[in-house]
Amino acid sequence: MKSPSKPSSKDLGASDSNIGARDPDMRKKMLQQYQLSSEAVEKTFEVMERDGMSFADAALHLGFIAKNDVSSELLGHVLHARNDKPMPQGGLIESAINRMSQKRDLVLRQGSEVSPGPQLQVAFDKGNPRNEKMRALRTELLLLNETSNSANLMAILSPGSGEGRSQLCAELAISFAQLGRRTLLVDADMRTPNQHALFGSSNEFGLAQAISQNTKPYLHPVRGLQHMYLLCAGIIPSNPLELLSDGRYEKLMTEWRSAYEFVIIDTPPVSLYADALAVATMVGRVLILSRAKMTSYKNTGEMMRRLKATRAQVLGGVINHF
Repeated sequence: MKSPSKPSSKDLGASDSNIGARDPDMRKKMLQQYQLSSEAVEKTFEVMERDGMSFADAALHLGFIAKNDVSSELLGHVLHARNDKPMPQGGLIESAINRMSQKRDLVLRQGSEVSPGPQLQVAFDKGNPRNEKMRALRTELLLLNETSNSANLMAILSPGSGEGRSQLCAELAISFAQLGRRTLLVDADMRTPNQHALFGSSNEFGLAQAISQNTKPYLHPVRGLQHMYLLCAGIIPSNPLELLSDGRYEKLMTEWRSAYEFVIIDTPPVSLYADALAVATMVGRVLILSRAKMTSYKNTGEMMRRLKATRAQVLGGVINHF
């Protein structure tokens, strides 16, 4: 996509072309609540286009707003005023940006909407004991939540196959999204990916293709969870470990840190592949999973030994009973 031309200096001050002039009420609100002038908004969009940032990140970068000032509702109205289009439903920053003029670089590359499958319906049943335990786990992780400007990325690791790693990742992501937290679920298991199956999604283009082709990944909105997106693994590549160790993957994670509050990453079994260790090294925070009466103490101990080399913080451990 071609980069849009930047507004000239005269455009920045033109009373008939700036955002405030198109929406006097919004201009007044911005001046009163955010102390953000029409010229500041235009400069923010200029930096947004030039550096590929979100509107909020660009405004923060320029020092026009503080972190606590960021409001998805405000952003939605600003985009509406700029494009003279109906404001998108749901109040999502992604939806607003994706409905911007085609002259602008999109922050998201949105895929088709997906739905949680039968295996994930327990996440919506508040009377289910597993759901209650998942909410307790969510609370503990929230208490460990770092107070920073970036998202909390965490990878879920387990020694072997069949321990429920993919389902735990999906349920945990759903649980955060149900709280209204902006959440991204990433399937970094490029050996035997499963998230697309859990959500009834196609797996033709995912993380593997985004890294290898150096393109924006397709993020699938999840039906019924307006704050959640899914990034599938994609068609299984011949070099998954190399892709997960690539600087382009690290660049994607940097973007996720600024766009989401929580990013949950599914990984292959540690006893079979080194992929999860590469992910743990970049992410820096992991949650350990084992399955009762199945995962051996030996395999868990070996995983912890190998994990030490990554210097990742272990947030805790989960024992799966099913």
